[in-house]
Amino acid sequence: MLEKFEDCPVIAAIKDDDGLKKCLDSDIQIVFVLYGDICSISGIVSTLKKAGKTVIIHIDLIAGLSSKEIAVTYIKSVTHADGIISTRPAVIRETREEGLFAIMRFFVIDSIAFENIKRQTESVHPDMIEILPGVMPKVIKKICSQSRIPVIAGGLISDKEDIMAALGAGAVSISTTNQTVWFM
Repeated sequence: MLEKFEDCPVIAAIKDDDGLKKCLDSDIQIVFVLYGDICSISGIVSTLKKAGKTVIIHIDLIAGLSSKEIAVTYIKSVTHADGIISTRPAVIRETREEGLFAIMRFFVIDSIAFENIKRQTESVHPDMIEILPGVMPKVIKKICSQSRIPVIAGGLISDKEDIMAALGAGAVSISTTNQTVWFM
């Protein structure tokens, strides 16, 4: 799975049905699903999988699912998604135990975040980490130098310069809801 991310520097993050439709027309192979509910998520994943996309669900954003580990089992058995994104350590741990690809999302808002990232990644061992906002090359570089876990830069990425800065700082990929960036 890591090879897919290395081969796909831009990840489409979709937040609504319009984004779903547009990402189907793109060459992007990895899609982060940031919307839906317990009734619609299976159909969203099915549509993306039929188009040959790798699908990672941000489980914290799916309405009707609790933050409990059982939600991971539900996602695996009902949707057949490839992986899960979460900010919750217990959910990431369960994702790994279920054999799904695990991405732990961190919001870097101050210097305390560096220690938090280190402590939590050493505890739950996600496959990748996603850093938001993704427009902080110095911060991305520091995190990449302190962690062996590959980094995705996400949030506020709006142009090619942002992409190149994040990748140049050591991120493997970037994720964005900005549809213009998907077609660059």
